Amino acid sequence: MRLQSINPTDGSLIREYAESTPHEVAEALAAAARAFEGWRLTTFAERAAVLRRAGALLREGREGLARLMAVEMGKPVAQGRAEADKCAWVCEHYAGHAERFLAPEAAPTDAAKSYVAFEPLGPVLAVMPWNFPLWQVFRFAAPTLMAGNVGLLKHASNVSGCALAIEEILHAAGVPRDAFRALLVGQARVGALVEAPEIVAVTLTGSTPAGRAVGARAGACLKKSVLELGGSDPYVVLEDADLERAAETCAASRLQNGGQSCIAAKRFVVVESVLQAFQDLLVERTRARQMGDPLDEGVDVGPQARGDLREELHRQVEASVARGARVLLGCQVPEGPGAFYPPSVLAGVEPGMPAFDEELFGPVAAIVAAKDERDAIRLANHTVFGLGAAVFTRDLERGERIARHALRAGSCFVNAFVKSDPRLPFGGIRESGYGRELGAFGIREFVNVKTVVVA
Repeated sequence: MRLQSINPTDGSLIREYAESTPHEVAEALAAAARAFEGWRLTTFAERAAVLRRAGALLREGREGLARLMAVEMGKPVAQGRAEADKCAWVCEHYAGHAERFLAPEAAPTDAAKSYVAFEPLGPVLAVMPWNFPLWQVFRFAAPTLMAGNVGLLKHASNVSGCALAIEEILHAAGVPRDAFRALLVGQARVGALVEAPEIVAVTLTGSTPAGRAVGARAGACLKKSVLELGGSDPYVVLEDADLERAAETCAASRLQNGGQSCIAAKRFVVVESVLQAFQDLLVERTRARQMGDPLDEGVDVGPQARGDLREELHRQVEASVARGARVLLGCQVPEGPGAFYPPSVLAGVEPGMPAFDEELFGPVAAIVAAKDERDAIRLANHTVFGLGAAVFTRDLERGERIARHALRAGSCFVNAFVKSDPRLPFGGIRESGYGRELGAFGIREFVNVKTVVVA
């Protein structure tokens, strides 16, 4: 079997990749287990030097990496450059802080000496998606390698070129060949990878159904898993919000990466007193975004990553309109080649519509009317997801109170759009998954929290 990378801008075949054979995978797993025994004994300083070199290589190669992402999954090149830079940042961040994050912690008891140590576990499997084909991998790889673990990557099949580019960068930086490997295998073989005895833990970023399947498989094997899944992030716009700022921020969040982001703004819950004004501003800001070839400078929104993803998005839009949602902008499949879908705005969205209940993984904003703050919070939390949320208000104490105590999500922002940051833990609750990536919490997910007592 061969894996294909298809250019979503014009539907052309970029390249075919031979799928790794079962024998090749078995050899890679065994080699990773052996490599761990050496890598775990390296010092934090030695690992940090390697990660800093990886960061430098990412910055040096940002143009080529941005173009690769553009042709494999449709990311505009300006956003691709920023993604490469962010990957360099996460490498440098953990290079500088991992030793402190994993330093032994004193735990005084009746013994002469007692403390908690953090030790690596072994080979960690990462099952990663196509939407941020570099960032999703490096935010796993940087803390995993700095903790002394080794990594095996099963990337999305349509971004195999990105998977091999990541492997090449890490090897060039000094990661031993078998301490990080990209396995070119299809989705049907993920279960066998999870169950492989060499794998000690699994991390997955993807859809909720994928998370259920991988989490169940890992649980059956008594293996730790971290799942970062889908979201339907609500952004609450209150009556005292700076509407110009709110509309610009909301449009930027909804349309980042063509709307193909689990933490993109999805539902805009707006109190009735400013509903019309916000709608007009959001339509204006959304209409101003340029859709086109992601290789062209100045393009804000490229194509959807695959044609079938565009079809599913349009099905959700049409079903929402059939149930009473109103089209304010876009929502039509354009003619011509490529998997393009225009920046779009739906109004009158309510529970029971796909635009409210499901994750719309594309450039479609859903506006929801609320009576007041209390009703807006109710509607925001009326979801099975819980990845991110935001609130817009000029009263910062009010905004912090709502973010801290009222909105139910793993990350809550005030007057800003939700984004991941190497310095902060990132993850969700409910059907958005469990566990945390990034920050000190992220690097401690895949270590042995060991109690040591000297009597």
